[in-house]
Amino acid sequence: MRKALSKHHISAVIALIKPPSHLIRLRYSSFAQFPKWYSSFGTLPSPEWVQPFSDLSEVISKDAKTDLQPSPWVPRILDLLKVENFTGSDPLNLEQDLSDFCHKYLIRLPDTFVAFILKNFLHLPYRAETAYRFFVWAGHQKDYAHTRECYELMIEIMCLSKDIRGVKLLFDEFKTKGFCMTSSSANSLIRIFGSEGMVEELLWVWRKMKDGGIVPTLYTYNFLMNGLVTCRFIDSAEQVFDVMRKGKVKPDVVTYTTMIKGYCKSGSVQKAVEKFKNMEMCNVEPDSITFLTLIQACYSAGDYDFCLRLYHEMQEKELEVPLHVYSLVICGLCREGKSMEGYTVFERMVSKGLKPNVAIYTALIDAYAKNHNLDMSMMLFNQMQDEGFPPDEVTYGVIVNSLCKSGRLGEALQWFDYCKQAKVRINAVLYSSLIDGLGKAKRVEGAERIFKEMAENGCPRDSYCYNVLIDAYAKSGMIDEALSLFKKMEEEGCDHTIYTFTILIDGLFKKHRNEEALNLWNSMIDKGITPNAAAFRALSTGLCLSGKVARACKILDELAPLGLLIPTAFEDMINVLCKAGRVMEACKLADGVIDRGREIPGKVRTVMINALRKAGNADLAMKLMHSKIGIGYDRYKSVRKRVKFRSLIET
Repeated sequence: MRKALSKHHISAVIALIKPPSHLIRLRYSSFAQFPKWYSSFGTLPSPEWVQPFSDLSEVISKDAKTDLQPSPWVPRILDLLKVENFTGSDPLNLEQDLSDFCHKYLIRLPDTFVAFILKNFLHLPYRAETAYRFFVWAGHQKDYAHTRECYELMIEIMCLSKDIRGVKLLFDEFKTKGFCMTSSSANSLIRIFGSEGMVEELLWVWRKMKDGGIVPTLYTYNFLMNGLVTCRFIDSAEQVFDVMRKGKVKPDVVTYTTMIKGYCKSGSVQKAVEKFKNMEMCNVEPDSITFLTLIQACYSAGDYDFCLRLYHEMQEKELEVPLHVYSLVICGLCREGKSMEGYTVFERMVSKGLKPNVAIYTALIDAYAKNHNLDMSMMLFNQMQDEGFPPDEVTYGVIVNSLCKSGRLGEALQWFDYCKQAKVRINAVLYSSLIDGLGKAKRVEGAERIFKEMAENGCPRDSYCYNVLIDAYAKSGMIDEALSLFKKMEEEGCDHTIYTFTILIDGLFKKHRNEEALNLWNSMIDKGITPNAAAFRALSTGLCLSGKVARACKILDELAPLGLLIPTAFEDMINVLCKAGRVMEACKLADGVIDRGREIPGKVRTVMINALRKAGNADLAMKLMHSKIGIGYDRYKSVRKRVKFRSLIET
């Protein structure tokens, strides 16, 4: 039965709906100025606790409506808090405005009202400060105390705003209140703390659950595991998983997916794959989220084949394939150079009604261009624009790079000019592609102009950008300019790479500046830059052509104690000597390699045959192939000697 409002309360409600103009300006603090008017009313009644809904009888009835209308007080309080019409800054006098409003209309806000107001802030995490100020103000009302629900809502709002320090302080206050933990409140707190990875608070709630005899549900277990995985406590998550597997509450697809996510985060992709396979053994069917989680991990690990296998498995299970899965599979195939396979997946995606994005188009354009199918790349580029997907800086970079590598510099420069006119942000890749293309076309002045323009436009010049211009100088015979840029590179704080040294060493040897090249090699070793096969090939080629084969072999021996082994070193040196017509030196080198036990005779013999054939010495190659040189032995009296390669020339 409803409780009838007093006459004074009815007057207060009427004033809320349509207050007289002379009372709007009135403040209860100024009653002393009007003694006659004040005395006619007598003593003011006590403020009434208002509820967030207009009809409370329907809340407690069996046939309660689910679409209850908020009371007239709710929009007024929300207006004071500026929840719906937020202008960018929190109200300055929020607490005073709330106190004045409640005092004026003789109302107080109970815990149900406070909780209802706080729920409006859950979708406004950037207003957490206002919510907290309202929470604190409400807590100072007379005869009022926050309930467990109010604390839980405020904690969730602060978690959403990423105010972890504030959450910890508020939760410390919550713990001192001694609230009785229920299953719903425990699940709510575990969900909140689990999503933010607050393990200490999470475990406190877990202990309270056990102390209170609350049986964890599947929901509870899953959020506990999510919190442990978020904080990378994978071992603890495994223990919880084992408890679930052996207990009454069995892991479901969410549990398995969470565990797979944890393994992927820790870099244990193999364990994630094993857990994925265990799902079928336990009759738990993976869903799209499970597949997506594993495909993302495999893509990051470079295992594009397994990504494709998982994609096909999703199709076999008739699961809905998200757009992101299509994107990862297509990009993975394109990275492996399988442009046609990528395009097949692309067509299937479109047939399913999913719209491709710029990243997918860019990956396909790049893959076709690297497979020397520039026409298909340009077709996709035009299709992309026709379908309303404006190319971004990465797409334009791919197009310009493809055109430059195909020798179509004119078109590349036209697209470069278009980007400038359309005010498209030009990145370092696009600039470097143009510099590289102009340099290879011997248009060094144009490359220099683009290089300077890059700095003027505020685009940072990386090592690759410097390397392509240094390469352009070196190939044009401008080795002094290349060395000058090498020094400038260091002055501007740009790291030298192995490719920088390789380009310069090759250029110095071609200019017969052998000692400078050797000094540069030593400088590279001193800087701790590990030489690769290409770097040693540039050094050994220069030394071999200078007649210093022994010096090249000595340098190769010096690399061995450093743990640097270059398997193709001797093969490269033999090829260079044969190509230069120095077959006798190549034979001596081959004999030395076998005598020192560096390589088996059969392999050296094969290398020599191929080197002679590539150098155009087919006759010597045939003679070597049909002889026992390198692998056979001659006997002189009681002495057995291997037939050396030099006998190929001497005989």
